[in-house]
Amino acid sequence: MDVGIIMGSQSDWETMRHAASILEELGISHEAKVVSAHRTPQRLYDYATGAKARGLKLIIAGAGGAAHLPGMAASMTPLPVLGVPVESKALSGLDSLLSIAQMPGGVPVGTLAIGKAGAINAGLLAASILALSDEALAGRLDAWRAAQTESVGERPE
Repeated sequence: MDVGIIMGSQSDWETMRHAASILEELGISHEAKVVSAHRTPQRLYDYATGAKARGLKLIIAGAGGAAHLPGMAASMTPLPVLGVPVESKALSGLDSLLSIAQMPGGVPVGTLAIGKAGAINAGLLAASILALSDEALAGRLDAWRAAQTESVGERPE
């Protein structure tokens, strides 16, 4: 397994499934788990501290509201952690974005955009990181980007 996708609650899957979809499209092995920083702290500890030993190369963590999951995971693993702010009801995800982006020096979390766009970009950023040491993946990523470019028409219809 190359990438772990974790989220704070089942409802976050609506956003995080877009990261999984990109990884599937690019042929990157991954797993998805519900791991709440607040409601399942032991599950989070076990997941983050054991991630590297289980063969994961990076973690994508999505969380809404207080959004502690990405930062807490990053504090317990040497692996890169990409944080996806899940849109919240209270502040439309701005609270999540600020919580994930305001990590103290020494505990980095790569923070993406709020919601679906952030999840898609987390999958693509994960692919870019993994492609540094995987030529076949680099070729698939180049082809994906070329197809995206070709899909943009020159004139409106």
